[in-house]
Amino acid sequence: MCGLTGIFQRNGQPASQEALARMTAALTHRGPDGEGYYVKGAVGLGHRRLAIIDLSDAGRQPMETPDGRYVISYNGELYNYRELKHELARGGIEFQSHCDTEVVLQAWAQWGPEALKRFNGMFAFALLDTKTNTLTLARDRYGIKPLYLSDPNTHPTVLFGSEIKAILAHGQYTPSLNKAALLEYFSFQNLFNPQSLFEGVMMLPAGCYTTLSMDTDAPFTINRYWDFAFEEELPFASEAEALEELDRLFQQAVDRQLMSDVELGSYLSGGMDSGSITALAARQLPQMKTFTVGFDMHSASGVELTFDEREKAEWMSYHFQTEQYEMVLKAGDMERILPHMIWHLEEPRVGQSYPNFYAAQLASRFCKVVLSGAGGDELFGGYPWRYYRAVVNDDFNHYITKYFAFWQRMVPVDMLPKLFAPIWNDVRDVDLVEIFRSVFNQPVASLDSPEAYVNQSLYFEAKTFLHGLLMVEDKLSMACGLESRVPFLDNDLVDFACRLPVRYKLAHLDNIGVLNENEAISKHHRQTKDGKLLLRKAMSRYIPKEVTEWNKQGFSAPDASWFKGDSIDYVRRVLLDESASLYHFLDYKTVRSLINDHLEGRQNRRLLIWSLLNFEYWCHHFLPSLKPSHAGTYTEPAANGEGLVYACR
Repeated sequence: MCGLTGIFQRNGQPASQEALARMTAALTHRGPDGEGYYVKGAVGLGHRRLAIIDLSDAGRQPMETPDGRYVISYNGELYNYRELKHELARGGIEFQSHCDTEVVLQAWAQWGPEALKRFNGMFAFALLDTKTNTLTLARDRYGIKPLYLSDPNTHPTVLFGSEIKAILAHGQYTPSLNKAALLEYFSFQNLFNPQSLFEGVMMLPAGCYTTLSMDTDAPFTINRYWDFAFEEELPFASEAEALEELDRLFQQAVDRQLMSDVELGSYLSGGMDSGSITALAARQLPQMKTFTVGFDMHSASGVELTFDEREKAEWMSYHFQTEQYEMVLKAGDMERILPHMIWHLEEPRVGQSYPNFYAAQLASRFCKVVLSGAGGDELFGGYPWRYYRAVVNDDFNHYITKYFAFWQRMVPVDMLPKLFAPIWNDVRDVDLVEIFRSVFNQPVASLDSPEAYVNQSLYFEAKTFLHGLLMVEDKLSMACGLESRVPFLDNDLVDFACRLPVRYKLAHLDNIGVLNENEAISKHHRQTKDGKLLLRKAMSRYIPKEVTEWNKQGFSAPDASWFKGDSIDYVRRVLLDESASLYHFLDYKTVRSLINDHLEGRQNRRLLIWSLLNFEYWCHHFLPSLKPSHAGTYTEPAANGEGLVYACR
């Protein structure tokens, strides 16, 4: 697990070693265990190392093949690298290390882009072919590891890196706001396009690669080598057979991701997904360390009173005999961490993620690798109330209309002209519905059942919502020099989940012709067993049955209560100041009205308030010319988490 960066001069001009050193230094937090450089002619590759597999110098990067033809800068873990290494060795390849980087390098040398289809893991890499003077950039199937690049069509110098701050450190690129991306973010609390919030910087899509050449006239193309395919094709005669296969694949996935030459722990949220992973991992790692973040509930109210899951996590820790560490967050902890967190997050994405940052800081004090339960919901149908909103439709266009309306997470589309009044002329032609539609991999001619529409929704959320969660997970864990692994995103397990019939995921589709969607949603909230049906049965073999029957609970602080209670002065001070940076782009009166809706209890706008705070600090960091006077009142906490309080159980 590492950070990579580099320079590719498409016009043949020499790459600057001094600039490459600055770019690599910007990623020191991702790889505190070492650095390396490769500069030859028009290409420069930089690397920061977080040593996890083969801690010796043999695993240093950038790494070359013995003949010098191929050079790689790689970030990630390949969980099937031993099997691939054995296959390559049978073909006569000799290896100089015990790390997966060399396997990736040699696999590419032997198989080219076809190797990507055989990799089971999380990765992003830059690979130079010195014979053809081409550079390939690639990401894993699901987008667990990020990779950004500057627009090859606008400048012959292509800059790339695991984070945007590496590109900024080069000196060629001056950050400016991508206004269309801002509109997209304040519609969906996410970005569906490959664009970023930085004008001229894009993210290479998940499951894709691109190859750059020295020909500046060659078109820039992105090649997809894999995509989700939610299709009901499982060859099992019964639910019992499917259950046994799920059990086998889940155990296999966890076993694969326990490989490590350093200490490995696990998040333990109190829910089924992280609990099941912990249960299996703890069988092989006695007294494994587990980590839980809870919330002070003294000023919480309503449904948020259930958000603190420490008691459930402690119960499971006792059950699995783990060494449990906990942290309790209060309202002021968001204010304390937010400026520092936004620097690492670089561009806001889904959810209110500061608890994730604290969780990563906690885990990083005790281990270098942590297991996460991300992906279980998106693959096995963990959000039934979403899918039921768009399962009865006239056709695919009708489905798009309904699901688009649901995914307006923050601001309804008819309010956007008022909110974006200062820049509306620049963004008025952005077609948000078309952006939404473009997520789907191909036009859908006919969908003739509720199950087919659920599978479309699962596809959409795996491509967008899950990807956003993975970006947050990567940025905030790597900010602490911590590798986060996601066993649910094992290739074999994902392929199984995609082919699993919807009837093994959701309970009420058989009645959808009788119930309308609102009734189905209401019924879901009265019962605890809907969603992830087969997964619940499989996991009940490893965790107490009570856990598998609990209501779905996201990892979120009680911010709706805090924003109009303990944190109300903070929200007003930052967001209701007319000199705030965000009002160069958003309308002050509209924002004030929306915030007051929340502060005065008329409507829950916690996601919007969180996103506005994120954007304000984004402007402070990356558009410093706009920084208002109040920005100086916030001090960033120490990156090592000093001052935090931990409890050991």
